[in-house]
Amino acid sequence: MKLLSKFDFKNLFVLDVANNHQGSVSHGTRIIRECASVAKSHGVRAVIKFQFRDLPDFIHIDERTSPSNKHVPRFVSTKLNWNDFANLVGVVREEGLIAMCTPFDEKSVEKIIELGFDLIKVASCSATDWPLLEKIADSGLPIIASTGGLQQHEVDDLVSFFAHRGCDFALMHCVSIYPTPDEACNLANIAGFKERYPERVIGWSTHEPPVDTVHVGLAAALGAEMFERHVGVETDEIKLNAYSSTPTLLDQWFSAFKRAKVLMGSRDRTAALPQERKAIDELARGVFAKERIEPGEEVRADQIYFAFPYRTGQIPSGVWKNGIVMNQVVEPDQPLMIDKATIPGDPDEHIIKKAIHEVKALLAYARVPLTHEFTTEYSHHYGVVNFRDVGAVLINVINREYAKKVLVQLPGQRHPLHYHKLKEETFIVLWGVLISELDGRERILKPGDTLTVPPGVWHCFRTETGCVFEEISTTAYSNDSVYRDPAINALTSKQRKTNVDHWGRFQIKEQLRGHPLKAS
Repeated sequence: MKLLSKFDFKNLFVLDVANNHQGSVSHGTRIIRECASVAKSHGVRAVIKFQFRDLPDFIHIDERTSPSNKHVPRFVSTKLNWNDFANLVGVVREEGLIAMCTPFDEKSVEKIIELGFDLIKVASCSATDWPLLEKIADSGLPIIASTGGLQQHEVDDLVSFFAHRGCDFALMHCVSIYPTPDEACNLANIAGFKERYPERVIGWSTHEPPVDTVHVGLAAALGAEMFERHVGVETDEIKLNAYSSTPTLLDQWFSAFKRAKVLMGSRDRTAALPQERKAIDELARGVFAKERIEPGEEVRADQIYFAFPYRTGQIPSGVWKNGIVMNQVVEPDQPLMIDKATIPGDPDEHIIKKAIHEVKALLAYARVPLTHEFTTEYSHHYGVVNFRDVGAVLINVINREYAKKVLVQLPGQRHPLHYHKLKEETFIVLWGVLISELDGRERILKPGDTLTVPPGVWHCFRTETGCVFEEISTTAYSNDSVYRDPAINALTSKQRKTNVDHWGRFQIKEQLRGHPLKAS
């Protein structure tokens, strides 16, 4: 049995030769080499997949000469012996591609191991064939399982079986209709699988007509990270079925995928391109004087108006607020320039309110719902001005003999080294990655990981990605934390944290007023 290893299933393109080799080693070799050439021209990770049946024993003796099943003649007429397959695997190796095979019986699993394949495939028709699945699980090879025709509970069974056996595996959404009509594709199943099985790479095994390349882009957009289709080469004598791609159509398929990736771009918002920024600025409005504005006095709303186009350096309409003071005279219909204005604002309040928007977004990513009944602590041990470096948001859900908090840290935030005199707490990571230090030992916690901190134990935590985690603890008491930094210990609770009801929409300004660590 081969030792299990964590195989990288992402960005795989599985090219299924199936019976398209027509029982000919030379034709099979041609398929492999021509498909390899196309794959290399696109720089993709290509897998050549074969199908093994231990013929003729795979077929019941009564069906071998007078078959009632349409597949029997195809299997028999395209039969290759094991040495032939070994030669074709050698061609795959020469081309630098990955070798995979689908077994339809237990003897074929043994041959897959014997011939040194990299991956093993579960066909949709075998996904409930438990004797065969047991043999595949015992192979020790990384597994890709197709799910054509399976009900959700059957997919759950398959996933649970391989996970329980410790197999390294990925899933393919698949529709076993050849070719697949649009109404049967159900590509949204890919997104459903991504949510239901977040630890698994999900792919799309495609049987639509190969001239139609829209499916691969939609599948990628829905989260597919592996793709499979049948391939073959036509000759004057050999014609392909309606769902297999020639090398030319394979080239178009790869091109469609690559274009889809460009169109998808980044999930994260990025800075606007210069041409987009210019287009937006050209349509923006600016603030103009309706009447003469004297320096040193607050500008009233009835003294200004908004007009297009915006002038470079002008106060944009979106920045306008009551209380702006101009430092020079502005004549009627002249722009109010931002470098000649004093714009009011509480920098501490702005820092926290901006953070709230990001915290709510991370909670949405983590799918952590909150009711309206909670209090929030904005922790800022070195002043609000340094909150984005040293800080955390603690949402107090319940505090009785037992307590629960939801903690959110934004990317790059850290919480200082401290211990609790009375409280014992357990952290459970829900989203992101938390880097914790416990008594001088660092641990990296990912979703599902837990860490228990007894009273009196020094600990701190930080995150590079942003993190949402629960704190389940004994009762939380005021002034129960002792910090390694004596400067923090010298502060009152109100100096190092801002406590509000709910998000504090109308309380933050009041709580921060006269704050001894207020930003200047």
